[in-house]
Amino acid sequence: MPSPGATDQHHNQVNHSKRETGTQKNRIHKMKCTDKKDRLEKIRDFGINISFLIKRCLHPKMLLLRSVLLLLCLLQLHAPSSALPFEQRGFWDFSLDSMENIGKMAMMNDVEEGSAMDPEPPPGVPMCPFGCHCQLKVVQCSDLGLTEVPRNIPPDTKFLDLQNNHITELRENDFKGLTDLYALSVRNNMISKVHPRTFVPLKRMKKLYFSKNLLTAIPKNLPTSLVELRIHENRIRKVGAGSFSGLTNMNCIEMGANPIQNSGFEPGAFKGLKLNFLRISEAKLTGVPKDLPESLHELHLDHNQIQAVELEDLGRYKNLNRLGLGFNNIRNIENGSLSYLPMLRELHLENNRLTHVPQGLPSMKYLQVVYLHSNSISKVDVDDFCPRGFGMKRTFYNGISLFDNPVNYWDVQPATFRCVNDRYAIQFGNYKK
Repeated sequence: MPSPGATDQHHNQVNHSKRETGTQKNRIHKMKCTDKKDRLEKIRDFGINISFLIKRCLHPKMLLLRSVLLLLCLLQLHAPSSALPFEQRGFWDFSLDSMENIGKMAMMNDVEEGSAMDPEPPPGVPMCPFGCHCQLKVVQCSDLGLTEVPRNIPPDTKFLDLQNNHITELRENDFKGLTDLYALSVRNNMISKVHPRTFVPLKRMKKLYFSKNLLTAIPKNLPTSLVELRIHENRIRKVGAGSFSGLTNMNCIEMGANPIQNSGFEPGAFKGLKLNFLRISEAKLTGVPKDLPESLHELHLDHNQIQAVELEDLGRYKNLNRLGLGFNNIRNIENGSLSYLPMLRELHLENNRLTHVPQGLPSMKYLQVVYLHSNSISKVDVDDFCPRGFGMKRTFYNGISLFDNPVNYWDVQPATFRCVNDRYAIQFGNYKK
């Protein structure tokens, strides 16, 4: 058994240990409180600093400094080595912007496969004349006030639009290198002179639009590939022999609104042509021109001063489907003249001075439309339009216009229109003296 002294000594040691433990705990608690207080003070100081910095940043001088720094950063982003050259944009480009994003992946694939668009020309070679718009081999230079054909037209151009300008002359080398050109429009300019070799490079051109200019003659050496020529509203008074020589592919000529008379067509003027369409309206013709191409399917001679149709005027046009003689001064159509037109389907004789329905209409098996309004017809007989025999007419009429004539519809027998497809196809009335 331990002695009393040893026991007291043991208890004293235990109590001392407890006191040290308690003191240590109090010290740790004070340290924690001190740390928490320091953190709170730091947070408060940080908030004060943030507020101070915000106020400093909003100061005008600081804003100016920040703007300068931002500008310098942007200049660093756009280094000179990555700058793109200036590229002209036309109004079509903006309409195609939405298509660029849609086809971007496809274009990237094309580039990888080597099937993308043709490479750009070397630096310094313009892709398109200044002010013009070039897209898909179409060069549009209209309404620009040009006084001459622009340079630097892409050699692969298919359609060149130069209309509505102030061009006065076509020179020898204006279209040099444009061997693939398909159509050319110089409509509504002031062209009065064309060099004899202007069109020599245009080996494949098929359509030429030359209306509303100041030409006095058909241009020489037109491309033999030409199919369509529109040269109306010029000052052409003469068409010489051989003016269209070599143009065996020509299909359509529009040359109305020129001050040309019958004597202006020299013999052989249309020699060699195999036209389907010819218009010489709004000229100064007093009769049907002679020696027009036999191959014609459409002939328009409206708005002239033709006074009569003689027997031999239409003798060579057996393939004619449409004949326009409206707005003339025709008083008489010689009996038998229309019998030379067995394939005729449409006949225009409106706004003339006819006093009766032309003879020969019943024998025209394929005639479907007849315009006779605005004449002086006062009587319509029962056999003026339809044959007597059944089945002689291959096609019924789709339209017969007789309005603005001094004829009373109640005086016309119903059997007169027995070969008309529909009663609504007949037009009467509205006559004004």
